[in-house]
Amino acid sequence: EIYFEAGDELTVDRDAKTGEIKGGTLKKLLELGYDTLNLLEIDHINVGGYIRNTLAADKNQNREDALFDIYRVMRPGEPPTVDTAQAMFQSLFFDSERYDLSAVGRVKMNMRLDLNAEDTVRVLRKEDIIAVIRTLVDLRDGRGEIDDIDNLGNRRVRSVGELMENQYRVGLLRMERAIKERMSSVEIDTVMPQDLINAKPAAAAVREFFGSSQLSQFMDQTNPLSEITHKRRLSALGPGGLTRERAGFEVRDVHPTHYGRICPIETPEGPNIGLINSLATFARVNKYGFIESPYRKIADAHVTDEVVYLSAMEESKYTVAQANAPLDENGRFINDLVICRHSGDVAMFARDKVDLMDVSPKQLVSVAAALIPFLENDDANRALMGSNMQRQAVPLVRAEAPLVGTGMEPIVARDSGAAIAARRTGVIDQVDATRIVVRATEERDASRSGVDIYRLQKFQRSNQSTCITQRPLVSVGDRVQAGEIIADGPSTDHGDLALGRNVLVAFMPWNGYNFEDSILLSERIVRDDVFTSIHIEEFEVMARDTKLGPEEITRDIPNVSEEALKNLDEAGIVYVGAETKPGDILVGKITPKGESPMTPEEKLLRAIFGEKASDVRDTSLRMPPGTFGTVVEVRVFNRHGVEKDERAMAIEREEIQRLAKDRDDEQSILDRNIYGRLAEMLRGQVATSGPKGFRKGVEIDGEALEANPRSQWWQFATADDALMTEIEALRAQYDESRKRLESRFIDKVEKLQRGDELPPGVMKMVKVFVAVKRKIQPGDKMAGRHGNKGVVSKIVPIEDMPFLEDGTHVDIV
Repeated sequence: EIYFEAGDELTVDRDAKTGEIKGGTLKKLLELGYDTLNLLEIDHINVGGYIRNTLAADKNQNREDALFDIYRVMRPGEPPTVDTAQAMFQSLFFDSERYDLSAVGRVKMNMRLDLNAEDTVRVLRKEDIIAVIRTLVDLRDGRGEIDDIDNLGNRRVRSVGELMENQYRVGLLRMERAIKERMSSVEIDTVMPQDLINAKPAAAAVREFFGSSQLSQFMDQTNPLSEITHKRRLSALGPGGLTRERAGFEVRDVHPTHYGRICPIETPEGPNIGLINSLATFARVNKYGFIESPYRKIADAHVTDEVVYLSAMEESKYTVAQANAPLDENGRFINDLVICRHSGDVAMFARDKVDLMDVSPKQLVSVAAALIPFLENDDANRALMGSNMQRQAVPLVRAEAPLVGTGMEPIVARDSGAAIAARRTGVIDQVDATRIVVRATEERDASRSGVDIYRLQKFQRSNQSTCITQRPLVSVGDRVQAGEIIADGPSTDHGDLALGRNVLVAFMPWNGYNFEDSILLSERIVRDDVFTSIHIEEFEVMARDTKLGPEEITRDIPNVSEEALKNLDEAGIVYVGAETKPGDILVGKITPKGESPMTPEEKLLRAIFGEKASDVRDTSLRMPPGTFGTVVEVRVFNRHGVEKDERAMAIEREEIQRLAKDRDDEQSILDRNIYGRLAEMLRGQVATSGPKGFRKGVEIDGEALEANPRSQWWQFATADDALMTEIEALRAQYDESRKRLESRFIDKVEKLQRGDELPPGVMKMVKVFVAVKRKIQPGDKMAGRHGNKGVVSKIVPIEDMPFLEDGTHVDIV
């Protein structure tokens, strides 16, 4: 009969008063006559056979055997010695050259295992391994919690910089290997560093990352909102992430820790749902890659204005009230019980138990969802469609701010960079359609320029071929404050985001034309260009150096009528402003073709007329079918050392004139400021010397200054040494500023004249941008901000549209 086995737990039950052993396994053993036993004592807390069973299963009796065992598994076939085995084991986890826990790894380890090592200790320590085993034993005994893999405390954001750094590291390692190989094969005494180093692997790694990585995407630039949303996107896909097919429901689900960090609404419909998310409005990513959300601190039941950012791990320790919890005028909770969140649960807490409070109800959702008015009344699925469809809105010719907004519109317009905000307080000096010049009035730092020049973009093509154009909102002489909007961009109206138009909509049937998701439009919408947008198409042509000879961009094209060439200049490139229709030539180009055998008749004709046109063929760039538009811009790129044609020279001259105008404006404002300050300093002083013809001992007044050209004012001298020192400093600063302006201008001109980097074999490249005006037509998609979308089915005359009591016709049914 077996009473006990090795590995059983030793228990004892004593009498509380007398201390006499009453029961347990110890009493049984004593009754059987055993008074000495071999015990495995771990730490007085953990009991359970697993450590003893582990030790029993391990056949190694000492440290050397264990090292050899590990060495044989890692490097089979090599006979180990104690030193090599020790070195190999050491390098596995304890050598910073070979093992890196990373700062994040150390921080997570400290939090999970309750350690307090510095985050600079990036290798494993013995204490860490003991703590890991202790935690596993605790879990086996039912103590502690297992980790939730979907908690945002256990998921981190890898930002662009980090991904880039990893790629670059790979490139540098390749480079290191190449250098070591080269060093072993050359005479080390005679070789120079530049002979060893080849930077190509590092450059190739970077190029590969930006060119072919799944996470390197072409920016969505349809409108300002789509741009800002794309930049705030979080993806669980890509290298080191999940794949669509393998991601289950848990990963895609909304988790309580998403609150204020990841938007629960904005995510694509379809196979990527929940894997691609958007950052919440006020969320930020900390240095370890964890998403933090802001909260207001509560001290003595009083809500303060101090804001703290917490990650999901830190937040779980606190009790957090909602942003709309009612407060009195002193910032105290009105209700005794407050609805709060605490470690993933929502419950009522007494007001003195609350630690933090949300900063705003908007912090829960993303930027796009925060643009939906009355979001709280919408169904989540429709809000998802609404926030996704706002990104598809095309910028209209005439933008109009929404009548009902959420207050987020001006913020998106400014932060997306669509609308231009003044950098410094000042006065508008000049305004035209292409630039705004602001004279900074409150600039005290003499080393900085006293003028800001804002270049406005005019009819630029976005990545999605929509039109980026900016319009000034200010007039000459207006005072502007720093941060004030001075120019509107695409889809902005006086600094507010304006993605659509305010129109009158009737909800009613109309002869079945608006069945299900169809929309009926009034002719007025089309006639008045309410929903008209401009799209800019880009066409490009390259002149290459072929085996038969170079291609040529020219106006002289064989077998083409003069009528077809009427829009081309001498260089064979279309004029800016020309109206083009399908089949029109945009850039004339001829390509040499191989000599074909000639018939005797052709030889005779060629001998008589000297006809030479037959050895080239017409390869001109023409407008594609179905495209009508206006040429808005032409760019000509020439290879280094290739002679520029007349058109390229004209474009270059125009650009240099623009740069010179900017320089002259900045110069004149600088002169005005500096000479104004000089006049203030000199006025009322008695001159000890001055320009030619000025008597010394006379007081300097306005007349004396006006009688001399400004450049001679520096010759005035006074007996006040301190003042003269100031004037000298002013002059030095003036000369420095002038030099800086001139050198900046020269640099820019040099850059212009240098020639362009073109693909191999290309001598010259011409890009033509054509603006196309598109009116709304049947088949186009229209949508509101609440996910109410539809397709235009028919455009009806105004007289057939339903109307209101006062005779006003509706625009949409």
